[in-house]
Order: sequence, then C-alpha cells, then structure tokens
Amino acid sequence: MESSIIIWFVALPLLAAFLIPVIGRVVDGFQRIFTSFIMLALSGLSVFALLRDAGMQTYIVGGWEPVEGVPIAIYMVLDGLSSFLLVIINLLGLFSAFYAISYIKRYTGENLFYTLMCLMIAGMNGVVLSGDLFNLYVFLEISVISSYALVAFGVEKTELEASYKYQVLGGLASLLVLFGIAMLYWRTGTLNIADTAMLLAGARQDAFLVFVQLILITGFGIKAALIPFHAWLPDAHSSAPSPISAMLSGVLIKAVGVYVIIRLFFNMFQPETPLAVVITVIGALSMVVGVLLAIGQWDLKRLLAYHSISQMGYVVIGVGMGMIVLAGDGDRAVAALAIGGGLFHMINHAVFKGLLFLNAGAIEYAVGTRDMKKMGGLAKYMPVTLGSSFSASMAISGMPPFNGFFSKLVIIVAAVKGGFYLLASLAVIAGIITLASFMKFQRYAFYEKSPGSTNAKEVPATMCISMISLAILCLALSLLIFPGIREIFLGPAVNTLVEMTEYATKILNL
Repeated sequence: MESSIIIWFVALPLLAAFLIPVIGRVVDGFQRIFTSFIMLALSGLSVFALLRDAGMQTYIVGGWEPVEGVPIAIYMVLDGLSSFLLVIINLLGLFSAFYAISYIKRYTGENLFYTLMCLMIAGMNGVVLSGDLFNLYVFLEISVISSYALVAFGVEKTELEASYKYQVLGGLASLLVLFGIAMLYWRTGTLNIADTAMLLAGARQDAFLVFVQLILITGFGIKAALIPFHAWLPDAHSSAPSPISAMLSGVLIKAVGVYVIIRLFFNMFQPETPLAVVITVIGALSMVVGVLLAIGQWDLKRLLAYHSISQMGYVVIGVGMGMIVLAGDGDRAVAALAIGGGLFHMINHAVFKGLLFLNAGAIEYAVGTRDMKKMGGLAKYMPVTLGSSFSASMAISGMPPFNGFFSKLVIIVAAVKGGFYLLASLAVIAGIITLASFMKFQRYAFYEKSPGSTNAKEVPATMCISMISLAILCLALSLLIFPGIREIFLGPAVNTLVEMTEYATKILNL
C-alpha cells in the first residue's frame, strides 16, 4: 500500500464534513447516505491496512525531507498500533452512522449532526496517525470540540449542562496536554515523536521529565475518563444521542486518551517502573471503582457510562503490566501477553459497549425513557434488541463464548504469570460485579412487567442491522484467541509496543 493513502484517513471525513452542509441543503438524504458511504470506504481501507501489514509507513506532509537528519515536516505514521486503532474507530463509526439513518430523524439539524460526526472521525484518525506532538494536539482538539457540540445536540437542559461540564474538564485537559508538549519542546527543540524519543534515549530521568510525564498522564487521563479524572463522563455519555454515545464510549476515550498514553510511554519515553506502576494503579482503580459506581445506577445510559470507566481499567492494567515487565527487563513473553490482552480488550470493548449504547438508544426510541424501573416486558416486543443486548451483556460480563471472556482471561493469565496476583483477583471480582449489573439490566428492561411498555415495538431496520452486526462481532472476535488469527490482527500492534525503540529508528531510518 502506498504511503500516500495514509492521508485519506483524514482527508475523506474532512471532505464529507465540507460537502454535507453544502449539498445536504439541496439534496434530501444526501448527508445520511454519503456519511455511511464514507465510513464504509474508511472501514475497508483500515481493514486492508491491518491485514496487509506492510510494515511502518510514513507520509511526509508537503514533501519536506529531513534537513541534516532533523525531521522538519509533519509526519503521518501508519504502523501496527495505529492501523489497529483505525479499524476500531472506522468500523464503529460505520455502524453508528448507519444506525443514525433512522435514529437521528427525531432530531432537527441532520446536516449539523453528520458534519460534526465526520469531523470527530477525522480528528480521531488524525490522532492515531500523527507522528508529531503538536499536530496530535490539533487533531485531538478537532475531535473533542466536535464531541462537545454533539453531546449538547439535543439542546435540552441536561444535554447543555453535560456538555458544559465536559468542556470545562476537557479544556483543562487540553491545557495540561499543551503545557506538557511545550515543556518537551523546550527540552528537546523538536515536536516529532520519533526525534523526541531519540533525543530522550540517553537522557537522565530527572525531575523535569517526571513532572512532564505526570502532566501528560493527567491530561490524557482526563480525556480517557480514568479514575480519578472521570467526573465528566457519566453526564456526557448519557446525554449525547445514542450513536454518539457509542462513539464516545467505544472509540473516543481510547483514541484521544488511552492510545496516546500507550504511544508516548512505550515509543517516546523510556519506560520506567515507577511511572508504569502509576499508570497500572490508575487502571486498577478505574476497573474497580467504575464497576462499583455502575451497580447502583437506574438510568441505563449512566450505568453503561460508568462501565466504560471500568472496562478501560482492564485495558490499562493489561498494557501497564506489560510496561512494568519491560521496564524491569522481565520476561518479554509475559509482557507481550499482557499487552496483547489489553489491546484485545480494547477492540472487544469498542464492539460490546458500542452495541450496548445502541441498544439503550433503541429502548429509549421505543419506550421514551432511560429509567430501567419504567421499562420491563420488552422481550415480547423487541426481539432484536433483546438478542443483541443479551450478547453484549454477556460479552462485557466476560461470559464464554463471547469475546469479552477471552480478552479478560488473557489479562488475568498474564497477571498471574507476571506475579500481579492482586490485579488478577481484582479483575475477577470486577467481572463478577459486572455480571450482576447486566443481569439487573436484562431483568428490568426485558422481563419485569410494566404497563408503560405495552405500546413498544421493534426499531427501524437500519438500527436493527447495526445491532445485529455488532452482536455477530461479539462472537466473531472470540476467534482472536487462536494463535494464527491473533498474530494477524493483534501481532503487529503488540510488536510495535514490545519493540519500543523500533518506532523511532524506522521513522528516522537509523
């Protein structure tokens, strides 16, 4: 695959965001069909890039070659990790856009909705492809500013309040990230991630670098809504239109939060045990506290939002354990297993949590409420929503043969092999509480009797197709546990993180 194709991951959604407000004014339905077509093209391109595995590829914006070995251009980089994230972002974007064809008709301003959605996709794609710290920040802001507007899209009091809270904390996070980038530029004189990695390779891990790393962990931790930086997430994810809730929970907190932490602390900074422990502890707290906060919720979308925090904790402890092992020159096989488990759970979470938010949107579409106490008896009227939500509930709870079971199993096995017995125990306990939480959802939404649900009926076909497709993926992704398939889909991303220094040397051709 030619490296010039990299730019289309950003150019296509930006093109859509430009054309939709113009053509959508005169051609009815253009925005719905064109967005789905663009997302289908991006999904196909991302899957092709992952399966092709042509090694690391770079696109130098403007064609500016390095001057005396110094990379002065903006670099876009496609490697195993970024191609893996592109699949997650664009596949869930495709299903969310297709789901929205029917769902969004209940709102006004369809052109604005699809324009903002395409901008959010462009920003996230740009974040995972950027090889430059400042442009990573620019793409990050494109995605989160779009998400601020989408959270407030219903323009009701709760939506506006949630968006305001999200903007305040998101603005604080952006300030911290920009400050951290400025401090690194002050220290190194470069913004290129690979060049920064080479300049820091021989540097002493002094108080200045530790301070910058803690600032970046805090900034991106807020973006990822990890404990204790999570205050904005329950309101924002529950207030947004359901296709956007699926995107926020399924991919945004990964692309602009967890992914960047992983990229910087594996491929730019030298892994150090103390900071690796800090990241892992944050993950463990998120996993446990998130599920404890979720169990008492009766608003369905708030329950799902808190579970996003908990499930991101599984991802972070997986990669965190791998970082600890690598920092201590431990068994690289154990590190690869832990990192692979974390990345496996990352794509699993995108699928089952995206599906659960689409299920919540279908129930709200049919019944008009998110309060589980006012649902009940929907199994008779909404069989597609029942079946797909059961698949997603079992997947997030870690029940076989669904995908969540296998990724959690890999993380727990890696924790035992690495001697992280407390983390293994906490992962099991959090899984049990998660199962209890989703048994509650299934019972009160579909089986308890409620006179308010007698007029419910199944949602339109486009919404059903998206839910069925994601439910199938909840089973299909279980195949990633098998070695041959795992190496194809997860191997390149794991290798990018385990072989930490190769990112810089390959980009700079050293």
